[in-house]
Amino acid sequence: MNDPKLTATQDRRTLANAIRALSMDAVQQASSGHPGAPMGMADIAEVLWRGHLRHNPTNPAWPDRDRFVLSNGHGSMLLYSLLHLSGYDLPIDELKHFRQLHSKTPGHPEYGYAPGVETTTGPLGQGLANAVGLALAERTLSAQFNRPGHTIVDHHTYAFVGDGCLMEGISHEVCSLAGTLGLGKLIVLYDDNGISIDGEVEGWFSDDTPARFRAYGWQVIEAIDGHDAVAIDAALCEAKTDQQRPSLICCKTTIGFGSPSKAGTHDCHGSPLGDDEIAATRKALDWSYAPFEVPDVIRSAWDARDAGAELELDWRQRFAAYRNAFPGQAAEFERRQAGELPSTWQALRKELLWNCQQQRRTMASRKSSQEVLEVLGPALPELLGGSADLAPSNLTQWSGSLSVSAEVADGNYIHYGVREFGMSAIMNGLALHGGFIPYGGTFLMFMEYARNAVRMAALMGIRNIFVYTHDSIGLGEDGPTHQPIEQLASLRQTPNMETWRPCDETETAAAWCSALERTDGPSALIFSRQNLPAQSRDETQLGDIYHGGYILRDCIGIPQLILLATGSEVALAQAAADRLTDTGLAVRVVSLPCVERFAKQPPAYRDTILPPSVRARVAIEMAQPDGWYRWVGLDGAVIGIDTFGESAPAPDLFEHFGFTAERVENEARAVLARLNEEN
Repeated sequence: MNDPKLTATQDRRTLANAIRALSMDAVQQASSGHPGAPMGMADIAEVLWRGHLRHNPTNPAWPDRDRFVLSNGHGSMLLYSLLHLSGYDLPIDELKHFRQLHSKTPGHPEYGYAPGVETTTGPLGQGLANAVGLALAERTLSAQFNRPGHTIVDHHTYAFVGDGCLMEGISHEVCSLAGTLGLGKLIVLYDDNGISIDGEVEGWFSDDTPARFRAYGWQVIEAIDGHDAVAIDAALCEAKTDQQRPSLICCKTTIGFGSPSKAGTHDCHGSPLGDDEIAATRKALDWSYAPFEVPDVIRSAWDARDAGAELELDWRQRFAAYRNAFPGQAAEFERRQAGELPSTWQALRKELLWNCQQQRRTMASRKSSQEVLEVLGPALPELLGGSADLAPSNLTQWSGSLSVSAEVADGNYIHYGVREFGMSAIMNGLALHGGFIPYGGTFLMFMEYARNAVRMAALMGIRNIFVYTHDSIGLGEDGPTHQPIEQLASLRQTPNMETWRPCDETETAAAWCSALERTDGPSALIFSRQNLPAQSRDETQLGDIYHGGYILRDCIGIPQLILLATGSEVALAQAAADRLTDTGLAVRVVSLPCVERFAKQPPAYRDTILPPSVRARVAIEMAQPDGWYRWVGLDGAVIGIDTFGESAPAPDLFEHFGFTAERVENEARAVLARLNEEN
């Protein structure tokens, strides 16, 4: 330990042992966790973080930092140890409270908890997918902003992955696309330890991984000893020389490295080593320090604060020169990095809604969405769209869409192919990187393929816009495999998700504007295949759309009956209201394009829309009905669908499932009759 730089092989091993010790100590103190992966990957981490990773622990949000993703997030103590040792604001007490309530060190890395955690990982494979999104964002942003002699976006994305990540189907989706797009600054280090929870993986994972990734179009560097710092360093240097292909570095490691009796076995994968084994491991590693103790000389060798500050200072000087040469572009870069909408936004939003209302066009809301994008696209260059091989059906492209490819890096539209899960998780990475607001489309039914990525967007609270078309049995002949029934309920029950199902072009514009303005979570925009008639509104009603629910049609005085609906069913509610009004009933029609937004409104507003004294209520939506009883109460009725759909033309399906004005009228009269009997 005489050399303060600790460059000798044994000294680098000592630095890696600091990770091993902190990891096994934290897991032992928590009485739960995964010590094996951090101990096995410690040497790889030491080489990457001390020799290659460009970051500044004192400013984790520095825009041009390298991104690091621990996709095998169960090994979270590896990341927490790295952040702590490198100088991030993650004190040793946080490591001592690993996996405890309110700590910054939860069981899996959580975005927004510890500084330096770029994304939430744990569901295996999704961190890798996020890394593809991060690398794609870097390449696209660099093409949009860099100028000859002025490079302000130039960083790598590194990801650690394990066997489990590569077994997950999402890894195939995203790595195939990464190779096709030529994401040369994506470098993935594969922890090939041959062990998962069930034991040795050769019984269920015998893929030729290097051949697989070569087939994707990746540079593959294989047979690297994951405990040889020199070999790891050489592999990373080689990976960075190829700017045209993403790189996979296959590192052969021993899980639980250093543990005399548990290394190389699944016994150290997901449980503490135990006091006796930790003592033996300390002896085997020649680590004579107390639990959570790291000597100053080792801390000094790990501390990246001064070097990181120098890296950022150099970038800021280059950015200052960029600002002098391109002041408009520099301001635009800073605006987009901050996630702020343009100064013209409020005026644009107001004009957009007003024009939509004045035009009063009858069209499918998926087409309305495309018309809205024609206005938003030129004004918001941060919009990065896409579709999972359904662009002509989702109508997510607009006239200014430019497809991203290996040859075209500065585009604004991504053809994800038939990869709904991969698309959604890549979009999460794009959103996390900064500089973009991603949106991507598929059929609402196929949200099911991507369900966990959608949940992760909500969990992280990131601005991501999921566009879902073909929203009901109204898509017709494609039948029950394509007709969503339970999906709206699933989205609405997801915490921190806002789900918009607009009834016409005006509500569609409001849904887009709300999703763009929302910075603390994702939005799902649900659009129809079938045409929807325009609804009449005054200026007050235009503003009320943003409350998520409002009075679309009212009567004189207190209503006797309230009809509630979303999407295409709003027109049905209006038709039923005509029939009921003709017989002298006082009817109110309430449009609820975003139930979650409406639920967040003050009680006084909600009671204005749905007066508690009016118990006669009927909700109409071509989807699973249970959630609507919150709004109609036990006295009301819900016209929904609690079976799967059928294959037939849409008008026949509406009749078959009872979505007719006559059915709504009959249900309303039945509700009124029951209440009259009670009184």
